[in-house]
Amino acid sequence: MRLVLCEKPSQGKDIARVLGATKRGDGCHTGAGLTVTWCIGHLLETAPPESYGERYKRWTIEALPILPEAWRVEVKAKTAAQFQVVQHLLEQASELVIATDADREGEMIAREIVDRCGYRGPIQRLWLSALNDASIKKALSALKPGAETLPLYHAALARSRADWLVGMNLSRLFTLLGQKAGYSGVLSVGRVQTPTLKLVVDREREIARFVSVPYWSIEVTLSTGESSFLAHWLAPESATDDAGRCLQASIAQKAADALRAAGTARVVSVETERVREAPPLPFDLGTLQEVCSRQWGLDVQETLDIAQSLYETHKATTYPRSDSGYLPESMFSEVPTVLASLVQTDPGLSSLVDRLDPTQRSRAWDDGKISAHHGIIPTLEPAKLSAMSEKERAVYRLIRAHYLAQFLPHHEYDRTKAVLSANGETLQANGKRVIVLGWREALAQDTEEEPNRQGQVLPQLSKEASCAIDAVETKALKTLPPKPYTQGELVKAMKTVAKLVADPRLKQKLKETTGIGTEATRAGIISGLLERGYLVKKGRAIRASDAACTLIDAVPAAIADPGMTAIWEQALDRIAAREMTLDDFTAKQAAWVAQLVEQHRHADLSFAAIPAGPACPLCGAPMRPRKGKHGPFWSCGKYPECKGTASVESAAPRAKRKAPAKRKASA
Repeated sequence: MRLVLCEKPSQGKDIARVLGATKRGDGCHTGAGLTVTWCIGHLLETAPPESYGERYKRWTIEALPILPEAWRVEVKAKTAAQFQVVQHLLEQASELVIATDADREGEMIAREIVDRCGYRGPIQRLWLSALNDASIKKALSALKPGAETLPLYHAALARSRADWLVGMNLSRLFTLLGQKAGYSGVLSVGRVQTPTLKLVVDREREIARFVSVPYWSIEVTLSTGESSFLAHWLAPESATDDAGRCLQASIAQKAADALRAAGTARVVSVETERVREAPPLPFDLGTLQEVCSRQWGLDVQETLDIAQSLYETHKATTYPRSDSGYLPESMFSEVPTVLASLVQTDPGLSSLVDRLDPTQRSRAWDDGKISAHHGIIPTLEPAKLSAMSEKERAVYRLIRAHYLAQFLPHHEYDRTKAVLSANGETLQANGKRVIVLGWREALAQDTEEEPNRQGQVLPQLSKEASCAIDAVETKALKTLPPKPYTQGELVKAMKTVAKLVADPRLKQKLKETTGIGTEATRAGIISGLLERGYLVKKGRAIRASDAACTLIDAVPAAIADPGMTAIWEQALDRIAAREMTLDDFTAKQAAWVAQLVEQHRHADLSFAAIPAGPACPLCGAPMRPRKGKHGPFWSCGKYPECKGTASVESAAPRAKRKAPAKRKASA
């Protein structure tokens, strides 16, 4: 029997339909000599510390570090029934096709089951970039040998084990040290979450340290003939800071008086250059999250959920968890089909599509820039806009616009800089005139972007020409602090963390493209920090809580350093590329964690800055925010010894008794 193993029931249903496996069974679809089954995400999970020995059931510093010699996994209780289905089918299978998501984590979801069940038969890999029928058929005709994607499993295992080693050991260590210092909650430390938190804490402290400086500017209205335009005063270098701002009010006032007295300004020079802008690439997930956060204030997790729905439910766009905006050259032949399906989906696009050049090959088509995944684009088959929610339609149109932009001309405009002189003072006027709207037409139609982004259009000016000074306005301004991160900007910072690394040794080792986390995990990391109360939403911004600042001060610099974490992410990429082994990576990570535990097991920490929640209704201890299946709630800081809880909404905490849950340290 040929067994196809998918990641989710919905994927299993789609693939079974294409393969003709029409008979529904228990947790599977069957056909002639063929069965399609599925996981429900990870059916297995890394075993908790207590499974390695009785001494680990209690959190004690003496028991640290916990370094498993033989790693264990356990069947997840919630999905144990489906695991039994898959295990039984693997026992009968003569060949296996892995059809989980085409990424590191998808590989692990399937391979960990294969290892657990002891399957030793032949394996092939279905590598899907879209779930519409045409894409499934194409992928089924080009199955990869299983050995080709096996290193992705090793990289995912390395990631999982590194997260476990850091999370379990350092969360226990710093929670116990915190208890000695009077803090009764759990301090969650993670390989990725902690350096991500440090990015926000560092920004928070930049804002707190910022001292506003007053400066002055002068805006001048000039005219020639019937045309008027604005220019700004260029202050002398002796009175400016590095940004060219005038810091002396008396000099600005003197210049304003001189300009008013002059009455006219003489054109000293006029420079115009033609600027040609290539279209933006199709989206990778991080860029999509950044744009949706900026344009509509969407949370990064919400954007990911929408992109996943467009891929999985609506079959309207390709695989969303991509880290590349480039497209394989082999897909260029599909352009006419994609364009036709877009018009069928939305007939209102026909006039724009008629003006496209489907033979135009933009910079997006580049095999050399693609690793496992390509940019997120519309699929080959029509979608149903009416079935989408308003937000889904908005994100779909954004993805569609970036694809259509590849077949429109460059955006061209003339950028003009005019320098003028009046009574010894210098003015500069900047202008922009759009010559060819080009690809911006697609963005204007599909994303409500301002179509021209025109800016000021200067009149025709020539050297030595005279312009009347109609108005002079002096403005007293103040420098502004750095802005807090939005979720989209934080994702961008996580992707491009190499640019933020100050340590020259780390910077030299890091590729500029190396970030922390992956496209698939960054949204979850940010959501987890929000749920734990380390990050707080304030409008579109996210701010670090006092608890976050105290935690970052408490943990070792190495674990909070985004540069160090990016080095480990780079190592995971090397495992996937067969340049490093899983065992070498895990051994190095274990040695590093053991060293950190030894260095800090006797540390004396202060947690006075961490605010306490309401008093526990059972024991009076401070309560801490937690997240349950029904949302956030207050839980006693002494949990699991005390089971007191309170509703977040209620002013008066209420007690609720329930069986203790496992305490987990997050990555």
